[in-house]
Amino acid sequence: MQTRQIQMHDVIYNATEQCFEALVTVHDGDRSRRYACAINAPMTMSFDQAAEGLTRQAERRHMGRGGMHSEIRNIKPSPRSGRPRFDPKAWLQSVAKLNGHRAA
Repeated sequence: MQTRQIQMHDVIYNATEQCFEALVTVHDGDRSRRYACAINAPMTMSFDQAAEGLTRQAERRHMGRGGMHSEIRNIKPSPRSGRPRFDPKAWLQSVAKLNGHRAA
């Protein structure tokens, strides 16, 4: 059994639907997926029990790879090809050396 890090965001109780709702993030290796989860429960349910139910639902959806989710990937920026890195200090020095141009 693999251990995945689980994070819950914005846990609320929806009194109209009589359920706990949360945005649950499952971190699995280099990818993270977010699931909008909801469990039917009375308002008197403890937060720990609600969190356990929301976690279980997110893990089931993650393992089943079904349903709607958003995915967060760690993207490494690629180097800019053919162009030197911008140096603001050198640019300002070149602007200061321009002849005939003065700031008002």
